[in-house]
Amino acid sequence: MFKGMMQRIGLLLLLLLINFSSLTAQNSSVIGKEVNDFSLRKTNGQFVALHDYADAKGFIIVFTCNHCPFAKLYTKRLNGLHGQFAEKGVPVLAINAMDSVQYEAETFTHMQEKAKQEKYKFPYLQDATQMVGKLFGAQHTPQAFVIWKTKNGKYQIRYSGAIDDNGENPRKAIPYIANAVAQLLEGKEVSTPETPSFGCRIFYRKLP
Repeated sequence: MFKGMMQRIGLLLLLLLINFSSLTAQNSSVIGKEVNDFSLRKTNGQFVALHDYADAKGFIIVFTCNHCPFAKLYTKRLNGLHGQFAEKGVPVLAINAMDSVQYEAETFTHMQEKAKQEKYKFPYLQDATQMVGKLFGAQHTPQAFVIWKTKNGKYQIRYSGAIDDNGENPRKAIPYIANAVAQLLEGKEVSTPETPSFGCRIFYRKLP
């Protein structure tokens, strides 16, 4: 019991250390922002774009990575979200926008290894230029967005923030993403469209 308690305390301290800034440096609201189509390389070498999903009603977009301890807690939950909503027209797309020059663990080869090892049921995409991360204003891994198709066929951000509110214990978590998608499928507004995101900070390369 004592060992388990110390492990939980250690995890909480680690999360506070890796991203204290996540509590104080959230981007301005992106709710309602239109998202242009993009094409990114999947771990099987093929490219994936939003327009490839002709019947999609929306997408669960999750910025994640290989090395972040907090992101590692969410693999099963992402598989679960994809299994729950993909057949309803709302698949998960996981995007790695980490700088692979700064973090060797984030190279495409390591992404391939992780997707295979973790048995990802959803596409794991490399944002090598970090342009998609900037498009969404993603700050952390994991950070999630729900985008929804509008009447004109474009996609609009309807949720931004955390996947849920309990990285350690999913059974006690408020499932922000699942709630948001369920409400949108019912034609309702998202009751909690924004929440703080927590995890490892995404550092963007400065353009020359």
